[in-house]
Amino acid sequence: MSPADLLLVGGAGLLGGAINAVAGGGTLVAFPALLAVGVGPVTANITCSVGLLSGYAGGSVAYRRELEGQRGRLLALLPFAVLGGIIGAVLLLVTPATTFRAVVPYLVLASCGLLAVQPRLARALRDGPRGRADVHWGARLGVGLSAVYGSYFGAGLGVLLLAVLGVLVADGLQRLNALKGLLSLFINVVGGLVFVLSARVDWGYALALAVGAYLGGTLGVSVARRLPPQVMRAAVIALGAVVGVALLVS
Repeated sequence: MSPADLLLVGGAGLLGGAINAVAGGGTLVAFPALLAVGVGPVTANITCSVGLLSGYAGGSVAYRRELEGQRGRLLALLPFAVLGGIIGAVLLLVTPATTFRAVVPYLVLASCGLLAVQPRLARALRDGPRGRADVHWGARLGVGLSAVYGSYFGAGLGVLLLAVLGVLVADGLQRLNALKGLLSLFINVVGGLVFVLSARVDWGYALALAVGAYLGGTLGVSVARRLPPQVMRAAVIALGAVVGVALLVS
């Protein structure tokens, strides 16, 4: 573990934390960086989950204004996020390391399509009986399934969560992005605890990721706040498409 390797991984953490705060997909930056310094694929995936936690924490602190008044939503969605995070982490540890490659790109690309049609779908749902509830069972199930995916392989978790929340919860995109970040934090905390117990975390690189990701998460929120909802939605979709295509061809 050379100083140059630590610098590369720390820089990846900075960029990954910023990307996760704006939309999601920071794992796609951190994961290749860990592979480049010689970390094995499964260990790299696990180390990303633990190391990028601080970025979600920094983003949530910076987004505290947008999180005001969302306590009820968080409490309704949190059990499903926690359960899904545990299931996804266990699945990663007990299944072959290459299993996720067959389905992950399609999940990310599908979430981009969902986010693209989110405004029309959200209006239709709010006009129907289910749309009158702030957090109905569709949103809880969607968050739970997103959490399973996020603990299994985190690239695009933010895109998927934001698409689910954007369609099924009636609120502005900035407030939903803040809620997305906090849910992502909890998902990665419970997944990270499972990974820590597995003793497969590379702690040196995880620390380098954590330092960079916290700074990146805080800076990323400053960028996200300045983006109009339409621009932010387009940026999220574009980033998600890049993540999906990169995973598809990797």
